[in-house]
Amino acid sequence: MFLYILALVAIWFIYRWLRETKRVPNKGDKYVYITGCDSGFGNRLAWHLDELGFRVIAGCYTKEGESALRKLSSERLSTVSLDVTKSESVSKAAASIKTLVGEKGLWAVVNNAGVSVPSGPNDWLTIEDFKSMLAVNLNGVIDVTLSVLPLIKKARGRVVNVASVFGRISPFGGPYCVSKYGVEAFNDCLRLNMAPFGVKVLCIEPGFFKTSVTDTALVQNNLKKLWDRLPQDVRDDYGRVYLEKTLEGVDQRFNQLTDSDLMKVVGCMEHAITAVHPRYRYSPGWDAKFFWLPMSYLPTFITDAFFLSNTPKPIKSVL
Repeated sequence: MFLYILALVAIWFIYRWLRETKRVPNKGDKYVYITGCDSGFGNRLAWHLDELGFRVIAGCYTKEGESALRKLSSERLSTVSLDVTKSESVSKAAASIKTLVGEKGLWAVVNNAGVSVPSGPNDWLTIEDFKSMLAVNLNGVIDVTLSVLPLIKKARGRVVNVASVFGRISPFGGPYCVSKYGVEAFNDCLRLNMAPFGVKVLCIEPGFFKTSVTDTALVQNNLKKLWDRLPQDVRDDYGRVYLEKTLEGVDQRFNQLTDSDLMKVVGCMEHAITAVHPRYRYSPGWDAKFFWLPMSYLPTFITDAFFLSNTPKPIKSVL
């Protein structure tokens, strides 16, 4: 019986592999709009798709980002100035794209732009801290998607949303996990809404990768700034030792977990854009596949116990 089950599993994986190898034709006629192309995944995906022959429209936050990307790319690639937190900027970019793609429509939009700070214990933060990150990581995703959705529907194309494995489990406080859970929810309902129109909606859920989002110095400086502005009573609740141990933990965990091979994520993005039969979800990174995702399916009391035992205790902890 075991051998029969093993054979069926093997047949299923072979079938899925063969099915997923089929690629869409006429790449040179397909436009792909990517946000957050100044650096990281977006930058790497933009020039990678350009090399494959797609017509890339790279949304960049800075003029320097636009200039640097154009130097590395072919004439097929075009850039647009984009601040996903401003609807005026999003609408202006969408109008330019509509003129550029014409009747072909837009084959894909990749919502990649994102930030990771401010992050810290929730009682170190204000509502403005939440608003600033949600404006990029969640509202920006929604705004950009809605701005070009008619063009995607015209092409029967794809929406690719970059969430995170931390849209499935929350091991730390702050708005980052909140924003990524929101992206997951938006992705799921949009996928159902768009299915009748032949539009595919896919989600990328990376683990830890070495980008500006996981820059150790950035995260540590953010924690120091949050600590410095705290009221004295909150500092007394946590103690200076808590901050020092947290800073040490960031350095240790990021060194252990961050993967420098960005192509693992870019490869998943490419598959979501180019495959005839893409997956609904991609989880690039060994930490995502073998640690964070399995943890997300465990009972809450187990995950809570694990995280509480592996994080510093406030000086006034009762645990």
